Amino acid sequence: MFSKILIANRGEIAVRIIRACKEMGVATVAVYSQADQNALHVALADQSYCVGGPEASESYLREDRIVSAALLAGAQAIHPGYGFLSENAHFARLCKKNGLVFIGPDPDGMERLGDKAALKELVRAAGLPVIPGTDTLSTVEEARKAAEALGYPVMLKARSGGGGRGIRLVRAPEELEDAYLQAAGEAASAFGDGGVYLEKYIFPARHVELQILADEHGGAVCLGDRDCSLQRRNQKLIEETPSPAVGPEQRKRIMALAVEAVKKLGYVGAGTLEFLLDREGNFWFMEMNVRLQVEHCVTEMLTGIDLVKWQIRVAAGIPLNFTQREIPMTGSAIECRVNAASCGTLRMLHVPGGPSVRFDTCLVQGTAVSPYYDSLLGKLVVYAKTREETLRKLRAALCELVIDGIPTNIEEQLRIVEDDRFATGRYDLTFMGNR
Repeated sequence: MFSKILIANRGEIAVRIIRACKEMGVATVAVYSQADQNALHVALADQSYCVGGPEASESYLREDRIVSAALLAGAQAIHPGYGFLSENAHFARLCKKNGLVFIGPDPDGMERLGDKAALKELVRAAGLPVIPGTDTLSTVEEARKAAEALGYPVMLKARSGGGGRGIRLVRAPEELEDAYLQAAGEAASAFGDGGVYLEKYIFPARHVELQILADEHGGAVCLGDRDCSLQRRNQKLIEETPSPAVGPEQRKRIMALAVEAVKKLGYVGAGTLEFLLDREGNFWFMEMNVRLQVEHCVTEMLTGIDLVKWQIRVAAGIPLNFTQREIPMTGSAIECRVNAASCGTLRMLHVPGGPSVRFDTCLVQGTAVSPYYDSLLGKLVVYAKTREETLRKLRAALCELVIDGIPTNIEEQLRIVEDDRFATGRYDLTFMGNR
């Protein structure tokens, strides 16, 4: 096991990883930008190093400085969290070159699975149903021919990265060229890779993902599904597990297929298989995230399995000590992402409490929200034995949560939770007006 880990991230996920390390008896090293010098993750870590200016490109994306900080601190491993360098094969390879363990998949595997168009062929060969689509496209004209063959509407998607960037819905031929240029440009800016591909647009649908965990000894499990259909402009707002749209037998079948696919792919670590669920109840594979998801904590609340700790153990070569049958998946857990609506400084924070109520955050009094990073302030997660009870608990927790000084989306989240479509589980990707 590692004695010291550097966390190459910021915000609530950096705090989350540091706390997991403390519980494991592992020392921690934080890196921070000039804008984050007073951040909570810096205060909680055993050591900390400033790695640059406020822009992510000057700090959290500076691979050389982060590796140098890890070597200077005497860390054996680097945990990338999510976002930033978490799916960067070059960074993972740089870690390995310098004798550091990258807590995630190996660089070759990351590259192999990071190309979403190529991954679909691997997954199809492994036995999972895949949305009809193309390989990476080279030109607008190539995209035009492929779209005609697939039939409109189609989705243009970046082959790298995630977070909803580099995605465009194309309803008609006259929209294709502008959409292609926009998607490719956004992908190049966000991920350093402007490659895009096309897939058939499945509508209406729900976004359902499966959390997997695999070790280097051939052990692999699926920790259930998450419904992530509450989105605005491809950005998730609410996640819940299990999905109210998936029946027990259907869930059992798709989980078994996912585990077998992961084994065939030779994947090691925590990862997520993302699917669209159509109105007939068919699963269609979209992509795989080879990192920790923002919404991992809703799965932790349902199963009681700490995904961050197991990421660290797996990276240290420790085999899973539980089987699929031993994973508890009874009850219901729901997560609301609490985002800042604009910049501000926290004057007062009141966090709801009670059994099975969790708020993962980096907020402390005086925290200033800057324009440089993601707007996520925290994740409110609740669990109960039934979905009805979970909804009541979530409403009460949202009403009790107070974040004064920073405009947030708490009121909007409360309206969503109280909407009859969500309360009855009859929602899909169109809920927030997405088309």
